[in-house]
Parts: sequence; C-alpha cells; structure tokens
Amino acid sequence: MSNLGQKGETPLLMPPPPPPAPPVYFQGRDSLEPINRKTLLARAKKGEVIVLDVRPAEEYQAGHLPHARSIPFADLEVRVSELPKKTDIVAYCRGPYCVWAGEAVALLRDKGFQAVRLEDSVHDWRAHGLPVSTGDTP
Repeated sequence: MSNLGQKGETPLLMPPPPPPAPPVYFQGRDSLEPINRKTLLARAKKGEVIVLDVRPAEEYQAGHLPHARSIPFADLEVRVSELPKKTDIVAYCRGPYCVWAGEAVALLRDKGFQAVRLEDSVHDWRAHGLPVSTGDTP
C-alpha cells in the first residue's frame, strides 16, 4: 500500500521534459570539416565548388566572396534547380550567427545536395586580406 499523498509525505515529482532540439543551424556544426579560405577560393575559381551567397541581392551587390553565386535564402527553394547536384556547395551569409546559411544547407541536403556552411562573412574575408568582389550576379 502506498503512502503517496498522505499527510507529511513529499509527493513524487516528474522529471522535467527534455529541452527541445536546437534549431537546425546549430546542429552538427562540430562534424563539419573546416576548409582553408585560400583553398576555398582556389576551388571556387576552378569550378570545383559553388560558393553560395544566401544574403539579400543588395548585400551581394555591395560585396561578396569572389566566384560566389547569389541566391537569396528567400528564393532558394524555387531556384534550387539552378544548382548542379554533383558539385559541392558552400553556403554563407553574414557570419557565424546568421541563420540563413545553416537553413540553406539543411534545405540543400534535404534535396540531395552536398552542402556545408561557411561561418565567415564578407567582412571576415576582407579582414583576412582576401579579395572581395562587387556588382551583379555572375
């Protein structure tokens, strides 16, 4: 016979529910292999990788990584067919706290692309003495 609920008895407490899963842009970041900036630049120049700028078009025009292709995140789902499936994609936006690149990687992976996120922003790129391009989409 249980004493639960009797006077002077401490009721049993249920453990709190587990915390919700972190948003997709914070998941799996430790499993990503970093790429050297200069190596990325060389691979993009050779067409071995697509550097995808998912910021708004105005930001792309003001300054972007060399050889980058602009597809703003808001347009990515309808324009995903413009990207070749057999080429690796490196998505970037405004830096490590910008969620668009992470969300773009998740969308691309769901559609069968090999995609990773670059934490650098255009400002980070410039701060490391690397070139930045301006103007319209190539």
